[in-house]
Amino acid sequence: MKKQSLAYFLDDLWAKGFKLTDEDVQFIYFGKNYANAPDWKVVVALQVTLRFQHAFDGSFYLSVLDLIGEDGVQTKKQAEDLLAKKGFQLQYH
Repeated sequence: MKKQSLAYFLDDLWAKGFKLTDEDVQFIYFGKNYANAPDWKVVVALQVTLRFQHAFDGSFYLSVLDLIGEDGVQTKKQAEDLLAKKGFQLQYH
């Protein structure tokens, strides 16, 4: 997956029928600002949250965002590797 903006990712979710509430979207942006995270990390955190929780869960999302927000995580591959070590496999087979 190429890097995409958070707004585009949220629009894509909406187009696919996954409806987030206004409060969910506000919380997503709150988390982005709180963690000072680039869009790609927020998108990864949302993908993990939605895949494993099957709905938006704010505390789970923040936990994932904090985990991949570590200084050593500079690429999506590094984020995926770290998440895999924690038991969250993102690769689709």
